Amino acid sequence: MKTLALKSALLCSALCWPVVTSAQEINLRSADGSIDLTGDLIEYQDNIYVISSALGSVRVPGSQVDCFGTGCPDTEVLDDEVTFSGSDTIADGLLPVLLASYATSLESEPVLTETIGSVETKTEFIDNFGFGDLVHSYRVRSSIASDAFMNLLGKSAEVGVASRRITVEEARSLRDYGAGSMVSVENEHILAADSIVVITHPSNPVTSMTVEELAGIYSGSISNWSELGGNDAPISAVHLARGSGTRGVFEENILQGAPGQPVNVVEALGSIDMSRQIDENENAIGYVSIAFKRGAQSVSLTNECGIAMEADEFSAKTGEYILQRPLYFYTRSDTVTDPARDFLTWAKSPEANAAVAKSGFIDLGIATLPLGDGTLRAENLRNAGLDSYESTFADAMIEQMNGYERLSSTFRFFTGSNRLTPQSRVGLESLISYLEDQPSTEILLVGFTDDQGPFDANLGVSQDRAEFMVSEITAAAGDRLDHITFATAGYGELAPAACNATSNGRAINRRIEVWAPASDS
Repeated sequence: MKTLALKSALLCSALCWPVVTSAQEINLRSADGSIDLTGDLIEYQDNIYVISSALGSVRVPGSQVDCFGTGCPDTEVLDDEVTFSGSDTIADGLLPVLLASYATSLESEPVLTETIGSVETKTEFIDNFGFGDLVHSYRVRSSIASDAFMNLLGKSAEVGVASRRITVEEARSLRDYGAGSMVSVENEHILAADSIVVITHPSNPVTSMTVEELAGIYSGSISNWSELGGNDAPISAVHLARGSGTRGVFEENILQGAPGQPVNVVEALGSIDMSRQIDENENAIGYVSIAFKRGAQSVSLTNECGIAMEADEFSAKTGEYILQRPLYFYTRSDTVTDPARDFLTWAKSPEANAAVAKSGFIDLGIATLPLGDGTLRAENLRNAGLDSYESTFADAMIEQMNGYERLSSTFRFFTGSNRLTPQSRVGLESLISYLEDQPSTEILLVGFTDDQGPFDANLGVSQDRAEFMVSEITAAAGDRLDHITFATAGYGELAPAACNATSNGRAINRRIEVWAPASDS
């Protein structure tokens, strides 16, 4: 199968004006290992390498490879153009809508001036809604998450876009080459949330399955739909390419990191191709970002503890859906320019929420969910099989929920520390901005834990964490929330949002929720 990189090279051959350089040996390698070419550099222009190799003269786009060797050209990004590179989920789904909305905020008209196949576009902003001068240009290269960090390392992109968090190894490599700390608030930016949806053809009678059954399909132990109560037909499991951030999240949470080997496996070139393959094959199953679901049928999942999980907006915002993930934008401290910073500042503001929602992803704004007697949460607490001692606390929680609604702001900490996770760090400012515009009221912070340790000890831990979170909010807000008062409660291991049998489930359950007086109370 031709790689996207080689396909792109053929498509752009008519668009590139050659600049001849002296021949020097270089090595071009892609993040997924599908390209590994060594030869003399003949020319480099418009981010296209032309090398003389054992295969003859080969053209390779720089967006798909990193260059190694003393003969590599200087590929640093020009100051007047911002280049985004990485995950097709973001490049094809989120960025086009964000850029269009950003152009409007600058009173500019976005004009698509260049398209290279399905993997690269260039958009120019023309001032005065199209009647003025060129003010900014943005190049977007669509591939896989791993390329975001390869291109940041090679300085051929100014902003790396990834549907997963940077790995320790990738962060260290960039730090060692002068990029700074890639997990600092200056270089790591969360602009939206996403839910990965398991999808099948609309005619498939199987509409729900357990996480264990889904893992069985992708590990090869389940190969026919009849094993799941469906038709007697072989299951065609569609996978994304290795190096894809979406595939990485899927394997980490469903296969626990094991790659698996389905009997009938087909590889998709990206999210759009995944959706197309599901639409054309009634026996196929796959997984895509919620923005690429299109006309496919979504499959609801049930974890090993019997907790049903839906890929809805609220569970994605709270981080309580098993295949939820933030969408990341990364910059280098030594190369980021003012146009890139300005875009990221706007994209993290409430003004960008409408554009994120329009793209089909989940914005960082705050949603609410009713609490109190009669809600599903109250019923789950009553049916949790608690002993008489634990039930007294469950009853107290149900009574306290009356008159409240839960805000989607949910805070979690790194294991064994009081340091907020990146998504919680972003949520802190969102909550402060939201409460700043609310009338004077009392906000209740409610702590929960996993089920490790004695019940009473967990009650104390959850209460302490809630009180700590009050200090974090008030310190970050300064005088912005002088009209807001805070109260705390701790309910320990009650009301788990995920199964405590896994480390990921326990991490989800260790949380601080934010409750506010119900708007209709």
